[in-house]
Amino acid sequence: MLNFTESNMAEAEQRRWYAVDDGVMGGVSQSGFRMEAGAGCFCGEVSLENGGGFASVRREPNGFEPTLAHSQGVTLRVRGDGRTYQLRLKSSALDEASAYRVAFTPTAHQWETHQFTWAQFEAVRRGTLLSSAPPLDPHSIHQLGFLIADRTAGPFRLEVASIAPYPQDSHSQG
Repeated sequence: MLNFTESNMAEAEQRRWYAVDDGVMGGVSQSGFRMEAGAGCFCGEVSLENGGGFASVRREPNGFEPTLAHSQGVTLRVRGDGRTYQLRLKSSALDEASAYRVAFTPTAHQWETHQFTWAQFEAVRRGTLLSSAPPLDPHSIHQLGFLIADRTAGPFRLEVASIAPYPQDSHSQG
């Protein structure tokens, strides 16, 4: 579990995240991930100039992946701004330009918990659905991140209190 409310991990955690924005294709959007007031903050500004329109941050799981591999999915505790974001997971089952994504739209200025099962993630490559990709195998996850690409220019802010495994259903058999 990544619990961003633990102040002793703030500096080390902030260094693990890096931005991959639309500058890779000529755009001018900017983003970053920093620790603020007991939460991780994916924030910046999306620009539609020069054919751009997305911003993202990524992090290597660094020991977090075994916990994910033995779960039913992912739980996020977030506070957003009403814009739509994606949780993206890189997998060794896909090429480097592809990822598994799930979209979510947190209510503006309210802490919320969002839970996603592995079956809810869809494989994409540069925004195009990969219909022939295998389902997400949590054992193959090697990177996680957030992306905003809602075709809306302007500042954005997604605060993240925690990223945790979605627990096994206590009512399921097996």
